[in-house]
Amino acid sequence: MKKTILSGATVLLLLMLLTSCKSKGKELPNLSTPPNIIYINVDDLGWKDVGYMGSTYFETPNIDKLSKEGMVFTQGYAAAANCAPSRACLMSGQNTPRHGVYTVSPSRRGNSKTRKIIPSSNTDHLTNAMVTMAEMFKTAGYTTGTFGKWHVTMDPINDGFDINFGGDHRGNPGRNGYTAPYNALPNLEKAPEGEHLTDRLTTEAINFIETNKDTPFFLYLPYYAVHTPLMGKEELIEKYKIKGGSQGQDNPVFAAMVENVDINIGRLLSIIEKLNLSNKTLIVFTSDNGGIRSISSQNPLRAGKGSYYEGGTRVPYIIKWPNTIKAGSTNATPIVNLDFFPTFMEILEVDLPNKILDGISILPLLKGNKIEERPLFWHFPIYLEAYNESKDDGRDPLFRTRPGSTILYKNWKLHHYFEDNALELYDLEKDLGERNNLVAINPEKAEELYNILDSWRKEVNAPIPSEPNPEYDPNY
Repeated sequence: MKKTILSGATVLLLLMLLTSCKSKGKELPNLSTPPNIIYINVDDLGWKDVGYMGSTYFETPNIDKLSKEGMVFTQGYAAAANCAPSRACLMSGQNTPRHGVYTVSPSRRGNSKTRKIIPSSNTDHLTNAMVTMAEMFKTAGYTTGTFGKWHVTMDPINDGFDINFGGDHRGNPGRNGYTAPYNALPNLEKAPEGEHLTDRLTTEAINFIETNKDTPFFLYLPYYAVHTPLMGKEELIEKYKIKGGSQGQDNPVFAAMVENVDINIGRLLSIIEKLNLSNKTLIVFTSDNGGIRSISSQNPLRAGKGSYYEGGTRVPYIIKWPNTIKAGSTNATPIVNLDFFPTFMEILEVDLPNKILDGISILPLLKGNKIEERPLFWHFPIYLEAYNESKDDGRDPLFRTRPGSTILYKNWKLHHYFEDNALELYDLEKDLGERNNLVAINPEKAEELYNILDSWRKEVNAPIPSEPNPEYDPNY
C-alpha cells in the first residue's frame, strides 16, 4: 500500500485549518481517511428508466435528487450487454476476453439452424486466482459487504466479502422470488412471509452501515430488481395503471419495481445523512446493462439488453462525492464500469503490481479535469436469441446479437460481425440511434477503427469464431 508521509509543517497547517473551520461551524473532510464507497448496481435498468434522464413515466425522486448532488455521466457504459459478463468485468477490472465470461451458459443460444458459425465457449465464473475488487478493498483495510445479486462466482465470501446477503451464482431470485420466502437465497432464509426482497436487502445494507460507521467500508448493493420475473407492490402497480405511459414506457409492474428501488435508495441515503457520513462517502449509482426493450423502450437508443447497439450497453451513471465532485455537474466523457477498479485503487492508494486492468482511473474527471480520449471495446463471440422479434430492434429478428466486436472512439462506433465479416459504422454525435450505416460513405474511418479494434483483439487474445455450423440451414 502506498503511504503518504506529511512534514511537521504540513501537519501544523492542517491542524490550523481544522481549528479555523470548527470555529466557523464548518465540517472539514477527514484528509487522512479514505472514503466509504457504496456501489449501487440496479439490474437491467435502462438508460432512460429514471426521471433525471428524461423519463416522464417512472417516478424516481430520490435518484433524481442524487443526480443533483453528484456528477451525471451521460455517456456511461457497461462492459457487456448482459448480466454475468458485465459483473465479471466490474469485479475483475478486466474485459471479457481475459476472463471468458460472455453470458449465462450456454454460448449456443437460439435455434441451431439459424446459427452460421460455432460460437466460442463460455466460462461460467471468475476463477479463484482472479483478484476481485472486494479483495482489493480488503488490502486497504476495508470492511466489505454485498447485498443482492452476485452472479460472478458461487460465493462472494470466497472473493473478498466479509458479509453476504442474498448473493450466489444465480442471476435472478426465481419464481415469485421478490416476496418471502426467497427461494433459499443466502442469509435470507428467515423472513416474514410477504416481505419484499428489495426492502430486505436495503435493511441489511443499512444494518451494515450502522455497524461499520466508524471504519471504512465498501458496500456493494446489486439489487435483483428490476430483473424479471416482473413483480411489484400492488399499490404501486395500481398507481401506474392509473397514470398510464407512452412511447414504450408503459408497463405498470415494471414501473412499480423501479419506484420501489428508488424508495429504498432514499432509505439508504437517509441513513448516510443521519449518521453524518455524507462527506465521508463516495456513491456510485448505475445499472449492469441496458434495459429489455420489450419491457421499456430506451428511445432514441437502439435495441436493449443483449445487444451491442447503444440500448444494450449505455446505462445511467451518477457519482456523488462531496468536497471532490461538483454537485449538479454533467459529464459527456465516455466511461465504462471497467474504470472503477483502477479509480478505487487510486483513491485508496493501493498497489497491485501484477494486476492487469483494462479500464483507467477516472479520478481526474471526478475532480473536474479531463482524461485523454481513448477507445472502448466490447467483444461478444457468441449468440443471444431474441426476446421479442417485433420489439428488440436488433440487427435481425432472430437474435439480440450475433457474434462480433464493437469499438467506440471519439463518437464513432464500429460493429464487426463474424458470421459475414460485415461492418457497421455510426456517428453517434449525429445518429445516436445507430440507423445510418456510414461504411460505404466513409470507408477510411471504418478502416481506421477496424485496425484499432483488431490490434486490441490480438493484444488480449480475443477468440474470433469462424468454424461453420453444420446444422445451419439458410432456408430455415
